[in-house]
Amino acid sequence: MEYIVGITLALLFCGAAAGLGMDRERVFYPAVLIAVASYYLAFAVIDGRREVMLSELAIAAIFVAGAVAGFRYNPWIAVVALAGHGVMDGFHHHVVHNIGVPRVWPGFCMTFDVTAAAFVALAMLARARGSERRRASVPAERGRHVIKGAVPP
Repeated sequence: MEYIVGITLALLFCGAAAGLGMDRERVFYPAVLIAVASYYLAFAVIDGRREVMLSELAIAAIFVAGAVAGFRYNPWIAVVALAGHGVMDGFHHHVVHNIGVPRVWPGFCMTFDVTAAAFVALAMLARARGSERRRASVPAERGRHVIKGAVPP
């Protein structure tokens, strides 16, 4: 059930964000990645052990760095990091024994992250294609400077 909910919620979340135009800002999906990476910190608080919190902080720092790099340099970095977080969800319990993590969380978060990353990747590719089409449909000015309001020769 957690897999179905993860996929469904990711599609609804990303679809709503795209439909409302919330994802037009470059910071949107890197911020989502930071939020996603922070959940294990909340679970570490529930666990209560210092070593678990330190382990979760180290893991979260990797994904926060991916989010920052995706925001500052190339949004594809954030997409790959979001998918990577989904992969990490699949084996996290073998690396950190955080008893605060709900039993259904790994499957839910894994499917949410991977589905969201796929959605964002497809949206970015579609926007790039649309941008290329718009550029191709604008006639070249052959080196002339265009002055607004000027009558063409």
